[in-house]
Amino acid sequence: MKEITAEDIMHIGFLKKSCFTGSSEGMRYRLEKSASGEDGEERSELLATVWPEPYAFEHTEESRKKRERFSFSEEGLERARQWLNEQKAGYFDSAGPGEEGGC
Repeated sequence: MKEITAEDIMHIGFLKKSCFTGSSEGMRYRLEKSASGEDGEERSELLATVWPEPYAFEHTEESRKKRERFSFSEEGLERARQWLNEQKAGYFDSAGPGEEGGC
C-alpha cells in the first residue's frame, strides 16, 4: 500500500481558500476549512472526509463517508494526513478496493 505523503496534499495556505480532493488506491479524500462554534465562539477547523471510489464527493451517499476534524494548522494538517493513511489501511484490511465495506 502506497502511503499518502505531505507532497500528495495541498498546503494549509491553499486550504484557507479552497477545498482539496484526492484519491489513493481505491479511496477518495477531501480536505477543507470548516467553522465550528459549539460554545458560541467561531473557530476554524480542518475537516477531512474519506469515501470509497468510484464516485465524486457530491455523488456518494453520506452513509459511505467518514469524517474527522483537526485543528486548522500545519500540525492539524499532518494529523489529518496520518488519519487518511489509517483510514486507507483499515479500508484495505476490511474490504479491499471496489468491494462493500471499508470506509
